[in-house]
Amino acid sequence: MSGPGCDVGCGAGQWTQLLTDLGCEAEGIDPVPEFIDIAQDTHPDVTYRVGRAESLGVPEEALDGVLARYFLIHTDPALIGDTLTELARCVRPGGRLALGFFTNTTLEPFDHAVTTAWFWPVDQLQRRVEEAGFTVTHTETRTDPGARPHGAILATR
Repeated sequence: MSGPGCDVGCGAGQWTQLLTDLGCEAEGIDPVPEFIDIAQDTHPDVTYRVGRAESLGVPEEALDGVLARYFLIHTDPALIGDTLTELARCVRPGGRLALGFFTNTTLEPFDHAVTTAWFWPVDQLQRRVEEAGFTVTHTETRTDPGARPHGAILATR
């Protein structure tokens, strides 16, 4: 990602800072004002704002890419299609999407520190990403001892 991009669900902003350090024009977006305050205090040279994934507030095809690292896990499965469609609307053709999430063999809710979260089977989330207009280029999973299983999807619009 060389042009503008969003770290959707940026939380405390460390990944937005990393993207910026790597030369990206990254903006962090999170629905929790307290997280944005922390991000701005911790990383004052990076742009952050309160916002929601289902309504990013950027023009159509304005972004080179979107990072959504463990943020969409909080999106109700009934609404994930609308959220992914909004991300696709904002990403230019050839732009990229990177998702990090917790995975399992079945789609199911679990208690999480902030609010209810969802385990997503990789194939089900991949299908939803593709339905939104992306082409999935890579998927992976990993299980670390004592941790929830992790999944990742990389896609291009």
